[in-house]
Amino acid sequence: MTSAIERLAELVIGSVESVAPGEIRIQLELEAPHTTALNTGTPSSFPRLNSYVVIPNEAGATVAYVHWIGIERSPYPKRAGLKDFGLIDLPFPLRKMWVAPVGTLRSRRDSASGTVKYELSRGVSAFPSVGDQVLIPTPEQIDAIVGGKDSEKRVRIGASPLAADAAIKVDPDKLFGRHLAVLGNTGSGKSCSVAGLIRWSLEASKREIGGENPTPNARFIVLDPNGEYSKAFDDLGGQTRVFRVPPVADDVRPLDVPAWLWSGHEWTAVAHAQPGAQRPLLMQGLRELKDGNIHGVPREAIVRRYLGSYVIRIVALLNQGAPAFSGSVPARFSAARLLEGIRDDTLAFVDDMDVAYHDALREISVAASQVLDDRSSGNGYFNDFSFDDLEGVRDQIQALIRDLPEAVELMGTSEDSPTYFDVNQLPAHLEQIATEQGGNLAAFISTLGLRIKSMLADQRLGPVISRDPPTTFENWLKDYVGDDGASNGPLAVIDLSLVPAEVVHIVVAVTARLIFEALQRYRRAHPEGKPLPTVLVLEEAHSFIKKGGDIDALSPSHLCRETFERIAREGRKFGLGLVLSSQRPSELSPTVLAQCNTFLLHRLVNDADQGLVSKLVPDNVGGLLKELPSLPSRQAILLGWATPIPILVEIDELPDAHQPQSKDPDFWDVWTQKSPRDLNWQDVIAEWMPAHPGAEPPIADGGDGPAEPDAPDPLLNILGD
Repeated sequence: MTSAIERLAELVIGSVESVAPGEIRIQLELEAPHTTALNTGTPSSFPRLNSYVVIPNEAGATVAYVHWIGIERSPYPKRAGLKDFGLIDLPFPLRKMWVAPVGTLRSRRDSASGTVKYELSRGVSAFPSVGDQVLIPTPEQIDAIVGGKDSEKRVRIGASPLAADAAIKVDPDKLFGRHLAVLGNTGSGKSCSVAGLIRWSLEASKREIGGENPTPNARFIVLDPNGEYSKAFDDLGGQTRVFRVPPVADDVRPLDVPAWLWSGHEWTAVAHAQPGAQRPLLMQGLRELKDGNIHGVPREAIVRRYLGSYVIRIVALLNQGAPAFSGSVPARFSAARLLEGIRDDTLAFVDDMDVAYHDALREISVAASQVLDDRSSGNGYFNDFSFDDLEGVRDQIQALIRDLPEAVELMGTSEDSPTYFDVNQLPAHLEQIATEQGGNLAAFISTLGLRIKSMLADQRLGPVISRDPPTTFENWLKDYVGDDGASNGPLAVIDLSLVPAEVVHIVVAVTARLIFEALQRYRRAHPEGKPLPTVLVLEEAHSFIKKGGDIDALSPSHLCRETFERIAREGRKFGLGLVLSSQRPSELSPTVLAQCNTFLLHRLVNDADQGLVSKLVPDNVGGLLKELPSLPSRQAILLGWATPIPILVEIDELPDAHQPQSKDPDFWDVWTQKSPRDLNWQDVIAEWMPAHPGAEPPIADGGDGPAEPDAPDPLLNILGD
């Protein structure tokens, strides 16, 4: 029977030759394995770079990883006819190894089972001495080195190829509680890693709960700018909420980021409100509309403001002179559109106004219609409008405005308050404020109102920020953060792929801010002050959290970065954990990266990215990080708070159906027709833009191009003028 001392002796591979704080040099024994170690109980590769060794001492054992292996030949000259170390006429090569200490392994006897348990702690409490024996870790020791404490082995994410394929399990409290950065070049597997972390965490939670249909009270919110994750969780069924820009399929919900939930800063950024006149007027307009909604502004007062905006626009045209509404075709069209709006809106107001105002509204509508009829040239075009035409309509509107009641000015609602108001009223209301305050404010506010109108009129964006009918704030929080007990599912995927580029930063910033502030208020309202654990995942983080350099401190990109920097600094206290996925860490905000306590590093080939990563990590892992440029797909280095020491992990493979849609394109299979690609551009266009009359030119029967029109194209008349 082999004694404990004999078993220990079998694991010895060398002895300490020199000791320094960051490096220990080892001379290997002659009998040390050259390729595969069998003496550990499990066949394992040895010696191997970045594998582990242990050096017993009075504190337990120092754990170190191998970062250099080499040969040092004998300094003694060859002597003819003599034997050197048993080898005839050959200088004997001495194998050397340099290792970097990373932690201390301690043992304890478990009273319940009677077995020896190992635990690894960070840091080195006692360095070895010269001559100390160096051992290959046993399977139990390897498991303790790479797996951490038993109480923290909750979610398996992969295995370590440098540690006999020992299972790597993490504690979600450490992984998500102090922010995680998943970094790697495109195609390195980082998206699959993020999807896997979410899936494996939910599966482990379900196993822990037990029962037939366990529902984890978890909250994962994925901000997905490329639309990669919407299909990755299809198998979860009703447990996943997917949001996308309308139109949407039956199993997808329309993306809804209501503009009335935006703060004053967010409105300023998206409307590009300039300091001086525009920003104060915008803040005033937001306060008044929100406050008016709370206190029930009469419909008559709202119509008064709305009609007042038409007066402002007419006065603006009159002040510009005849060229603003006569002469050129665009000027005539502009005046006609204004009169058409007056005609249609005043007639629409009749249905929801007091009967006392019906006649006046109809008279204004008739007056505008009469001017349009008089100036119509047929085919949808108009002759020159006159001063009298516009002044007559203006006077009638002003006469009605004098009879309509004004809204009572009631202050008390902030422009940042999540209070509902009709965002379509905002441009007209801003114009009304400018008119009431007099001076040149109308000129300053006109471009601001135009930008807001253009945004609301965007077919892609309008349904997202101004949903009809509007959702309630409570329902929005239930949809995007989750209902009580996660009864509507633990996962929300927000597909941002079709959100217009000019506003995607605002959509992301608003969503993240609302989630953060909701969790702040949840903890404040909780009887014991406990947070609601929530994970916010941001893909392509370098696009939204770029490091400084914005000229405008209130640009959408600056606002987005500012929001996530605040979450990175304060989110942990309120239960909000960040998961950032990026292929360019050197472009990320240093503030956000500095707050990430755990890193999952996939392949990084850029020198700037590698240099940044090496500065961010506190552990002595220089040798391990040198593998970053050559890591194969699915392999990554896990380091930081969630693991006792840096570990090379081969991430568990996800089935194809559970992977995000981020695979490399299969050019060859398509070229060689092994993978068919049916193409119908009409289907693409139909999904791209809603059909409406005149959207497409008529196609002649049997022809490939547009048919000849039955009548002359009106555009030719315009060009011919």
